[in-house]
Amino acid sequence: MLIKNEVLKSIQDLPDEFSFDDAIDTLLLLDKIEIGLKQSHNGETLTTDEAKEKLSKWLK
Repeated sequence: MLIKNEVLKSIQDLPDEFSFDDAIDTLLLLDKIEIGLKQSHNGETLTTDEAKEKLSKWLK
C-alpha cells in the first residue's frame, strides 16, 4: 500500500504540465517499487542463477 506522502511527493516531482498517463505511470512505478521492497524484505527473491533460468527463454 502506498503512503500518501510518497504519492504527493511523486506528483510534486512531475513537471508543471503533465498528462494523466504520466501521473498514472509514476504511481504505478511507485507501487511496483513498494511491492518489490516488501518481497525482498520477506525473502521472496531469486538467486541470480534462478533468475537467469526463468528469464532464459526471453534472453536467447
